[in-house]
Amino acid sequence: MTNVDRSAYPTPYELGNQNQTTTLADCIAYYQTLAADFPQVLRLFQIGVSDAGVAMYAGVITADGVFDRAQLKAAGRPVFFNNNGIHPGEPEGIDSCMALVRDFCVDEKRRAALGKTVFLFIPVYNVDGSLNRQNTSRVNQEGPEMFGFRANSRNLDLNRDFIKCDSLAAAVFNRFFTEWDPDVMVDTHTSNGADYSYTMTLIQTQADKLGDDLGPFLRNTMLPEIYAKMEQRGWPTCPYVNPVKVTPDDGIEDFLEVPRFSTGFAALHHTIGFMPETHMLKPYGDRYDSMRALVEVVLDFTIANASHIQDLRAQARAATRARTAWPVTWRADHTRPSSFRFKGYEAVYSPSKIGNYQRLSYDRSKPWEKDITYYDHFVADIVVQTPKAYLIPQAWREAIERLRWNGVELTVLAHDQQFTVQSYLVKAVKSRANPYEGHMFHDQVELEKRDEVVQARAGDILVYLDQANARYAVETLEPQAHDSFFRWGFFNSVLEKKEAYSDYVFEDSAYEMLQSEPELAAKFEAWKAAHPELLSDQTAVLDFIFANGQRFHEPEWRRYPVFAVLAS
Repeated sequence: MTNVDRSAYPTPYELGNQNQTTTLADCIAYYQTLAADFPQVLRLFQIGVSDAGVAMYAGVITADGVFDRAQLKAAGRPVFFNNNGIHPGEPEGIDSCMALVRDFCVDEKRRAALGKTVFLFIPVYNVDGSLNRQNTSRVNQEGPEMFGFRANSRNLDLNRDFIKCDSLAAAVFNRFFTEWDPDVMVDTHTSNGADYSYTMTLIQTQADKLGDDLGPFLRNTMLPEIYAKMEQRGWPTCPYVNPVKVTPDDGIEDFLEVPRFSTGFAALHHTIGFMPETHMLKPYGDRYDSMRALVEVVLDFTIANASHIQDLRAQARAATRARTAWPVTWRADHTRPSSFRFKGYEAVYSPSKIGNYQRLSYDRSKPWEKDITYYDHFVADIVVQTPKAYLIPQAWREAIERLRWNGVELTVLAHDQQFTVQSYLVKAVKSRANPYEGHMFHDQVELEKRDEVVQARAGDILVYLDQANARYAVETLEPQAHDSFFRWGFFNSVLEKKEAYSDYVFEDSAYEMLQSEPELAAKFEAWKAAHPELLSDQTAVLDFIFANGQRFHEPEWRRYPVFAVLAS
């Protein structure tokens, strides 16, 4: 196939004076035209339907015209994945991807440079939000003239939904990502925050949390080359500006991208993920150009290092099978600061014109350049010992189906069976005061370990951890993990005691329980000593006895219903 003049296929952005972004209809129609005109280069296909009933699409490009996923996987072809439009109010990735795909179609040399690498993309992930088109929702953003909305049709932020999957889009994405198993992902965004000289900032899968040999490779080899290549292309790039205090002057810290976010979700699959964040206050044309450059730089690195990246991912999966312990929460290590040569603007505090306080602004006429502290190392905070397997009663189907969507191998019990397990008693949870993405998220969880024997039923699920996808299972099923199913409220019903009492009847039963249950009596004495002011409160006294006694014990109450199997 010979080259074609790219001007024959202008994108809406290219026709729009560098301040227009495409509509969803025009975007998909554009790709459909390219797919029809270049069938040996591009295949566009529907991957699902959103909550609003809108079709979701993906596209695949290869240099040799092979598009079948099974055939590509059987051949061990590396996969680069570009996700766009998770926040349609941040559309430069949507527009730049259209031009990049067009260039693959019309430029034989550019296409040939892919080699064996597969270019996989989602044109617009949040199709619902892209239809909610206006120019008012992005408070601090310079252009484009019209754009989509951050949330989907259920008012969910899809970049908080990868684990809980409240949206149909996230369920589609989980299955799509697992099926294609990309080696590297770039998920395009626009940033809010401080003002500085950079148009492009970058969040990457946190290297320590990614772990194994993939993490050091990302930190020591891949990131330095990305920064160097972006500098060469005229778009100096810095780490995402996440100030440790108020302004970048006092240092920045890597963003801890837990699995609710795309890059954190990618880490569960041993995929290197990037979330480029262009700066909201820069002209849309600059944001577009820098995004195009970033995607191409990461793609080119992936092509050049594909076999090594695939080897490192294979090694990580092999190591996963043999792990004896898993970190489930992480924290920044402020004892190991790095530094970054940062180009900022002077921070200025002045009296507010609308209130009695000092407001922050940045003076672009006073740029500065200096080394700032950069906290890019994280350490494991909570580590759990790896059980032989997890036992999940079949009643908890929401958790089970998400494990299946993510390729976790599940064993269905063929008959009733007893297991020696370690269980968790939920001592306390502290939840957010207000709903967060449709849930009362549990910020803090206090647990007590117990050993017991449980009776499992035919149809219940065993998740053995001697498997490549163990990481997804551990980080969703361990209740203390950053984004566990428990924290998101999948098991909230076990936190509610189902039976109650009438005080005038239970008063006598409570007294008898204290006489017959020595452990309860000891707990009650300790409680009285700690809370003498509550002894005059009948409800408080009876509630304590009712909750801590054995006579009216409800075994399901506050027992986390996923069990760690210690032996088969």
